[in-house]
Amino acid sequence: MIETIRYAEYEWFLWLNSFHTPFWDTIMYWVTHRFTWIPLYLFLIYYIFRVIRINAWYKLAFILVSVGLADRITSGFMKPYFHRFRPCHDPSIENIVHVVGGCGGQYGFASSHAANSFALALAFVLISPQSKPQWKYFLFLWAILVSYSRIYVGVHYPTDLLVGGMVGMLVTGIIYFMTIKFNQSLLT
Repeated sequence: MIETIRYAEYEWFLWLNSFHTPFWDTIMYWVTHRFTWIPLYLFLIYYIFRVIRINAWYKLAFILVSVGLADRITSGFMKPYFHRFRPCHDPSIENIVHVVGGCGGQYGFASSHAANSFALALAFVLISPQSKPQWKYFLFLWAILVSYSRIYVGVHYPTDLLVGGMVGMLVTGIIYFMTIKFNQSLLT
């Protein structure tokens, strides 16, 4: 049964990884690069301090703790614990994986990119006023794009991304719930 599931994931990954062209290689290289999104992060910080303003430092700290903890759980605990090879290091398929920009570390379960981007998206949605800004939900599309780019560049399986995204949102939800229980005024 496990072999059947593993084979199905190989097939799913290889199918998603096969849609490549030189143009999209360049685009996905930049989508997946960690420094590409600094302008987005700076804009979100600006938005928190200039538009939302109420408890801005607490809200920024909430986002940073959520992203930092999600990253620590996936990179510091899950990858070393599960020892699941990245597709580009997996002896079963490494010769047929289309890799863009290098393979990275040896292990990939669960994806820190997915955990961090979904933690950021959910945290920003939770700290924003109820109806505004309307564009805040597009951060989830951004998180999906960043996550998919990890398949495109050949460094994560789909389940790495699904679990990473769930870890990011779960961590953010737990921290938010604990913060609300501790002091209702901090994030409102």
